[in-house]
Amino acid sequence: MAALAWLLIPLFAAVGAAIWGGWAQRHRTTGDVAELAGYARFRDAMEKAGTGRDAA
Repeated sequence: MAALAWLLIPLFAAVGAAIWGGWAQRHRTTGDVAELAGYARFRDAMEKAGTGRDAA
């Protein structure tokens, strides 16, 4: 019975690795749209903040 337990440990590790690998390789649908929109807002805010100062 102890030998069976020692054989099940690698089996469970392999199944866990397969599940984790499948989860890690999933396709994310968000893409770069949110990041690009945030960068555009940041760029606009920086342009607005720079217009009120004197260019010394």
